[in-house]
Amino acid sequence: MRRTAPMALLTAAVLAAGTLAACGGGSAGDKNTVKVAFIKDTNNKVTVRDDYIEMVARAFEKAHPGKKVRLIPIQASENDYYAKIQQMMRSPKTAPDLVYEDTFLINSDITAGLLRPLDDHLATWADWKQYEPAAKAAARARDGRTYGVPDGTDTRGLWFNKKIFKKAGLPQNWQPRTWDEVLDAARTIKREVSGVIPLNVFTGKGAGEAAVMQGFEMLLYGTGKDPLYDPATGKWVTGSKGFRDSLEFLRTVYGEKLGPDVSDALSPTIQTNVATELMPEEKLAINLDGSWLGQQWQPKGGGNPWPEWPTTLGRAAFPTQHGAAPGRVSLAGGWTWSVPRHSQRPDLAWKLIETLQTRRNAVEWCVRGAQIAVRKDVAADPAYLKSLPGIDFFTGLVEIARYRPALPVYPKVSAAIGEAMEAVTSGAATPAEAAAAYDEQLGSIVDGQVVAKP
Repeated sequence: MRRTAPMALLTAAVLAAGTLAACGGGSAGDKNTVKVAFIKDTNNKVTVRDDYIEMVARAFEKAHPGKKVRLIPIQASENDYYAKIQQMMRSPKTAPDLVYEDTFLINSDITAGLLRPLDDHLATWADWKQYEPAAKAAARARDGRTYGVPDGTDTRGLWFNKKIFKKAGLPQNWQPRTWDEVLDAARTIKREVSGVIPLNVFTGKGAGEAAVMQGFEMLLYGTGKDPLYDPATGKWVTGSKGFRDSLEFLRTVYGEKLGPDVSDALSPTIQTNVATELMPEEKLAINLDGSWLGQQWQPKGGGNPWPEWPTTLGRAAFPTQHGAAPGRVSLAGGWTWSVPRHSQRPDLAWKLIETLQTRRNAVEWCVRGAQIAVRKDVAADPAYLKSLPGIDFFTGLVEIARYRPALPVYPKVSAAIGEAMEAVTSGAATPAEAAAAYDEQLGSIVDGQVVAKP
């Protein structure tokens, strides 16, 4: 089982990398320079986000003579990126003026006092009325104030290789109705087609929130109502059969060798490997993953052009466990542009948010980044509607998509889920043992605010 580096070492290494990446024009004390921190893809060939932010930065400088934008791209895994920006935001000396925040982390950063509320600006910003209510809620704290402007969302489903399915004798319009049908397809592929991985489900600690959200929670939310957090009682769920069944699904995938080799599955590079190697090289038959994958294969800025993907890949909704209504499961997430509390130029940072989120730029980002629109005007734009094959499929999942509990403690809960997944995937624990260990850890994390559900 892969061991992760101590957090102190990870943080130090990422801080050093970020410092080098940030070297450039503009000083920390320059009142006319706005500093922007964002995550850079770990695949150096993928420049979709970098190119877009660079484009907007130059347009901003042209529209605001005398103002400069200093870009701070941080090349790191998502977990290391979170650690990096949290460290940066704690001090006025290192805080950027604008930061790209995952909605999964935003409430813990709000509670830690790292972000500024944006309500005064939003109240007079005409474009805010275009945002869907669920998108607005993703950046709203328990105090009722809003701390970020989302630039898109995402949904999740099954991507499958139609050529591999044809070889295995499986239908080209595959739409599984239960977990068993997903596993049966994977078993058929293993039996009928050599040299390919039948099914990828992200798992363990290496992939971080990607494993928890688009792996485990895609399973868990198909097992019943409120299986992770019970909003009626304000408590987290323990003793859940759905939790154990979700771990059992993972045990089946990796125990029956339907997925990648365990060492590969638990590697922090698994997401990059799936998108840039396994799928375009047609070595993976089914992948439970996000709506954004197409950005990897675009001819410009995608890093891994794959002209055949629109005809090679099919898409299917991930089913509920036994086909219960609504029959489909999807998780929705996304990122926001937020202003750190210690920003030295918050008003200038807000002006840059407005530039990032003009209708024209918002459409441009959704098209370039394979984002699902969170603005009504963007969702209706012809350029968006024809941007990528399958955009209508993934946009259609928004209506049934679930959001993770928007609570400050969620990142710690997520980490505990990742540990349970890794224990089962590696064979270190049975699903029952890993679920029991999670329940015990959960009680400590949430200070006993748990409710048992069979």
